[in-house]
Amino acid sequence: MTSTDSAAQKPAKAPAKDPWDLPDVSGLVVGVLGGTGPQGKGLAYRLARAGQKVIIGSRATERAQAAAEELGYGVEGADNAECARRSDIVIVAVPWEGHGKTIESLREVLAGKLVVDCVNPLGFDKKGAYALKPEEGSAAEQAAALLPDARVTAAFHHLSAVLLQDPEIEEIDTDVMVLGEERADVEIVQALAGRIPGMRGIFAGRLRGAHQVESLVANLISVNRRYKAHAGLRVTDV
Repeated sequence: MTSTDSAAQKPAKAPAKDPWDLPDVSGLVVGVLGGTGPQGKGLAYRLARAGQKVIIGSRATERAQAAAEELGYGVEGADNAECARRSDIVIVAVPWEGHGKTIESLREVLAGKLVVDCVNPLGFDKKGAYALKPEEGSAAEQAAALLPDARVTAAFHHLSAVLLQDPEIEEIDTDVMVLGEERADVEIVQALAGRIPGMRGIFAGRLRGAHQVESLVANLISVNRRYKAHAGLRVTDV
């Protein structure tokens, strides 16, 4: 057998997957835990306005329902457990102080779910905002440790709640850094981010890199204070 014959018998190498070939997520139900807070409420509003079915969760059903009615666009409100149970994708947007306790209480209902953690562990003093580092490494890694049967990703950290909730703003000019262990899960979250006009979801590594992404919010807060802005991020050359 000649070398030419041998080369001819080798299977053709599959073409590289287009990183922008993302799944259709328009039919998925999105739950937002902490959906009555500024960031969660803003995300719920933007996703619902883009046509996504959204349920916001709170510890108090009545509070969630009142916030949902205020948002419109078919948003529903429920307690956290019911919100998680009825959702295909669950965004965690609770305050850092209640992050671990809230997630741990929902371990069973979140089993098998795609969880998107967007919590930023921050402290504040006279010098401004600064990053905290959880024992697990990051809020997302804490979520993964507490939810061994869920598929945990990290995204939506760098969004201005003010811009998200402003009905006069048609597009949110920003990229969303998405981290996770499984490509399929990351691509679902990227596609979800892309449902909001002006946004792109960008793969930014595995969960072990979530601390850097969460920490950057402290820098953006400093930017916003100095320039009286609502800064976001754009990733160039992709």
